[in-house]
Amino acid sequence: MKHVKNRNIINKIEKERCDVKNMTVFQSEIQLKDTHETEIVDITSELERVVKKSEVKSGVVSVFVAGSTGTIITLEYEPGLLRDIPVFLERIAPKSIDYFHEQTWHDGNGHSHVRASLLGPSLTIPINQGQMIHGTWQQVAFMELDVKPRRRRLYVTVIGE
Repeated sequence: MKHVKNRNIINKIEKERCDVKNMTVFQSEIQLKDTHETEIVDITSELERVVKKSEVKSGVVSVFVAGSTGTIITLEYEPGLLRDIPVFLERIAPKSIDYFHEQTWHDGNGHSHVRASLLGPSLTIPINQGQMIHGTWQQVAFMELDVKPRRRRLYVTVIGE
Protein backbone atom coordinates (compact mmCIF):
# COMPACT_ATOMS: atom_id res chain seq x y z
CA MET A 1 0.00 0.00 0.00
CA LYS A 2 1.39 3.38 -1.01
CA HIS A 3 1.34 6.28 1.39
CA VAL A 4 0.23 9.44 -0.37
CA LYS A 5 0.78 12.77 1.33
CA ASN A 6 -2.10 15.20 1.24
CA ARG A 7 -0.35 18.42 0.27
CA ASN A 8 -3.33 20.56 1.25
CA ILE A 9 -3.13 19.39 4.84
CA ILE A 10 0.65 19.82 5.00
CA ASN A 11 0.39 23.33 3.56
CA LYS A 12 -2.38 24.23 5.98
CA ILE A 13 -0.33 23.06 8.95
CA GLU A 14 2.71 25.01 7.77
CA LYS A 15 0.64 28.15 7.27
CA GLU A 16 -0.81 27.92 10.78
CA ARG A 17 2.54 27.64 12.51
CA CYS A 18 3.51 30.74 14.37
CA ASP A 19 6.42 31.95 16.42
CA VAL A 20 5.04 32.28 19.94
CA LYS A 21 6.74 34.97 21.98
CA ASN A 22 4.12 35.70 24.60
CA MET A 23 2.94 32.27 25.73
CA THR A 24 0.62 32.25 28.75
CA VAL A 25 0.46 29.42 31.28
CA PHE A 26 -2.48 29.83 33.64
CA GLN A 27 -3.30 27.34 36.39
CA SER A 28 -6.35 26.86 38.55
CA GLU A 29 -7.95 24.23 40.73
CA ILE A 30 -11.47 22.86 40.95
CA GLN A 31 -12.40 21.25 44.26
CA LEU A 32 -15.16 18.67 44.58
CA LYS A 33 -16.31 17.47 47.98
CA ASP A 34 -17.84 14.20 49.06
CA THR A 35 -18.16 12.55 45.66
CA HIS A 36 -19.54 9.01 45.72
CA GLU A 37 -18.87 5.91 43.60
CA THR A 38 -19.96 6.31 39.95
CA GLU A 39 -21.04 9.93 40.50
CA ILE A 40 -20.51 11.97 37.34
CA VAL A 41 -20.02 15.73 37.83
CA ASP A 42 -20.31 18.10 34.86
CA ILE A 43 -17.30 20.44 35.03
CA THR A 44 -17.72 22.07 31.60
CA SER A 45 -18.85 25.46 32.90
CA GLU A 46 -16.02 25.53 35.46
CA LEU A 47 -13.47 24.83 32.74
CA GLU A 48 -15.02 27.53 30.54
CA ARG A 49 -14.75 29.97 33.46
CA VAL A 50 -11.05 29.15 33.88
CA VAL A 51 -10.38 29.54 30.15
CA LYS A 52 -12.11 32.94 30.15
CA LYS A 53 -10.16 34.09 33.21
CA SER A 54 -6.88 33.00 31.57
CA GLU A 55 -7.53 35.35 28.62
CA VAL A 56 -5.97 32.75 26.29
CA LYS A 57 -7.45 33.05 22.78
CA SER A 58 -5.64 30.16 21.10
CA GLY A 59 -4.18 27.14 22.88
CA VAL A 60 -5.25 24.20 25.02
CA VAL A 61 -6.80 23.55 28.40
CA SER A 62 -5.84 20.43 30.31
CA VAL A 63 -7.66 19.04 33.33
CA PHE A 64 -6.11 16.38 35.58
CA VAL A 65 -7.51 14.60 38.63
CA ALA A 66 -4.99 13.84 41.37
CA GLY A 67 -5.69 10.32 42.57
CA SER A 68 -5.75 6.82 41.14
CA THR A 69 -9.50 6.20 41.40
CA GLY A 70 -10.99 9.18 39.59
CA THR A 71 -11.31 9.97 35.88
CA ILE A 72 -12.02 12.81 33.47
CA ILE A 73 -14.38 11.95 30.60
CA THR A 74 -16.44 13.55 27.87
CA LEU A 75 -20.06 12.60 27.35
CA GLU A 76 -23.49 13.92 26.58
CA TYR A 77 -24.51 14.77 30.13
CA GLU A 78 -28.05 13.36 30.14
CA PRO A 79 -29.90 10.97 32.46
CA GLY A 80 -29.62 7.91 30.22
CA LEU A 81 -25.85 8.08 29.90
CA LEU A 82 -25.45 8.91 33.58
CA ARG A 83 -26.94 5.45 34.18
CA ASP A 84 -25.40 3.67 31.15
CA ILE A 85 -21.77 4.47 31.92
CA PRO A 86 -21.71 2.90 35.42
CA VAL A 87 -23.56 -0.17 34.06
CA PHE A 88 -20.99 -0.48 31.26
CA LEU A 89 -18.11 -0.20 33.75
CA GLU A 90 -19.67 -2.93 35.88
CA ARG A 91 -19.64 -5.19 32.81
CA ILE A 92 -15.98 -4.63 31.93
CA ALA A 93 -14.54 -4.39 35.47
CA PRO A 94 -17.10 -5.91 37.87
CA LYS A 95 -16.90 -5.35 41.61
CA SER A 96 -17.64 -9.02 42.26
CA ILE A 97 -14.43 -10.55 40.89
CA ASP A 98 -11.13 -10.97 42.72
CA TYR A 99 -8.46 -8.34 42.09
CA PHE A 100 -4.82 -8.76 43.08
CA HIS A 101 -5.00 -5.24 44.54
CA GLU A 102 -7.34 -6.67 47.19
CA GLN A 103 -4.73 -9.22 48.26
CA THR A 104 -2.34 -6.37 49.03
CA TRP A 105 -4.59 -3.69 50.51
CA HIS A 106 -7.94 -5.32 51.42
CA ASP A 107 -9.71 -2.02 50.79
CA GLY A 108 -12.49 -3.17 48.46
CA ASN A 109 -11.57 -0.92 45.54
CA GLY A 110 -9.56 -3.05 43.12
CA HIS A 111 -12.26 -2.52 40.50
CA SER A 112 -12.00 1.25 41.07
CA HIS A 113 -8.31 1.26 40.18
CA VAL A 114 -8.83 -0.90 37.09
CA ARG A 115 -11.67 1.32 35.85
CA ALA A 116 -9.65 4.50 36.40
CA SER A 117 -6.69 2.97 34.55
CA LEU A 118 -8.91 2.28 31.54
CA LEU A 119 -10.46 5.76 31.43
CA GLY A 120 -7.49 7.92 32.43
CA PRO A 121 -6.91 10.87 34.77
CA SER A 122 -6.79 13.75 32.28
CA LEU A 123 -8.13 15.40 29.18
CA THR A 124 -6.83 18.12 26.88
CA ILE A 125 -9.20 20.36 24.92
CA PRO A 126 -8.28 22.88 22.21
CA ILE A 127 -9.11 26.57 22.61
CA ASN A 128 -9.98 28.76 19.64
CA GLN A 129 -11.04 32.41 19.84
CA GLY A 130 -11.09 32.15 23.62
CA GLN A 131 -13.54 29.23 23.67
CA MET A 132 -13.10 25.52 24.36
CA ILE A 133 -13.80 23.49 21.25
CA HIS A 134 -16.38 20.78 21.92
CA GLY A 135 -19.48 19.34 20.33
CA THR A 136 -22.94 20.78 20.87
CA TRP A 137 -23.93 17.96 23.22
CA GLN A 138 -20.43 17.18 24.53
CA GLN A 139 -19.62 18.01 28.12
CA VAL A 140 -16.53 17.40 30.22
CA ALA A 141 -17.06 15.56 33.47
CA PHE A 142 -15.28 14.13 36.48
CA MET A 143 -16.30 10.60 37.44
CA GLU A 144 -15.68 9.18 40.89
CA LEU A 145 -14.73 5.51 40.85
CA ASP A 146 -13.72 4.89 44.47
CA VAL A 147 -15.93 3.05 46.95
CA LYS A 148 -15.90 5.73 49.62
CA PRO A 149 -16.69 9.46 49.48
CA ARG A 150 -13.74 11.59 48.42
CA ARG A 151 -12.77 15.23 48.27
CA ARG A 152 -11.17 15.72 44.89
CA ARG A 153 -8.85 18.31 43.42
CA LEU A 154 -8.88 18.81 39.68
CA TYR A 155 -5.89 20.72 38.34
CA VAL A 156 -6.56 22.89 35.31
CA THR A 157 -3.77 24.27 33.12
CA VAL A 158 -4.41 26.65 30.21
CA ILE A 159 -1.53 27.17 27.76
CA GLY A 160 -1.61 29.48 24.78
CA GLU A 161 -1.59 33.02 23.61
